Amino acid sequence: MPTDAIREDLSTPYELTPDTTESFRRQGFIKLKHVLAPETLAFYGDAITREVMRLNQMNKPMEERTTYEKAFLQIMNLWPQSEVVRELVFSRKLAGLAAGLMGVRGIRLYHDQALYKEPGGGFTPWHADQYYWPLSTPNTCTVWIPFQPTPLEMGPLAFSVGSHLYRNGRDLEISDESEARISKALLEQGLPHDEAPYDLGELSFHLGWTFHHAGGNRTQIPRRVMTVIYMEDGICLAEPRNKNQVNDWNTWLTGAKVGEPIDTPLNPVLFP
Repeated sequence: MPTDAIREDLSTPYELTPDTTESFRRQGFIKLKHVLAPETLAFYGDAITREVMRLNQMNKPMEERTTYEKAFLQIMNLWPQSEVVRELVFSRKLAGLAAGLMGVRGIRLYHDQALYKEPGGGFTPWHADQYYWPLSTPNTCTVWIPFQPTPLEMGPLAFSVGSHLYRNGRDLEISDESEARISKALLEQGLPHDEAPYDLGELSFHLGWTFHHAGGNRTQIPRRVMTVIYMEDGICLAEPRNKNQVNDWNTWLTGAKVGEPIDTPLNPVLFP
């Protein structure tokens, strides 16, 4: 069970300054230090690692996997299966940060996912998450929570600064094609590239249309990361524009209707 200090860490607000929120909206992402305590990260990191190992079905050798399969072990929506994981996913501190950064009044959960990059795991191609989401507005963001310090050789999440305002490449799913085309387009556009390492307790938030990628894991230990995807409370289900959005509708938005605000048991209000 988590200690009282860990529970308090998940609920105590993290102060945002006007400069921080302005930077997030201008850049399309922000990295914040000392958001969660080492004890909190250790406790939930161990719990999520156990769930990842229990639920993982990827057993192919690395050399037999596709580019996507090499990038990470991806386990989605852990919160309904573990009360302990639910505590982290439902953190008021993290949901409140998402609301403050986006400038919205309420936050709902879209879904969570663990992204574990194994030793020797490959790069994560350039992509924008919102390509997958049948949502009526871009008022979405993802928190990226590494459970260990994440140096460059481990493959930290990296961002194209200001790319949430750039429309080229929004029709591409994550793939070798997205890596080649988006990388070339961003280079030609001259957008800055941020690939700094993460300290322990440092988290990032990025908007749904911010282009991002990650290098391979060249260390001998796994890169353990948990993510939570947030959407504005009141956002509507949009008519899906590709097969991936149809799949997301059927998987994470079950019961939602096109043109109506999303309000399903899988998408609870997290804040306020």
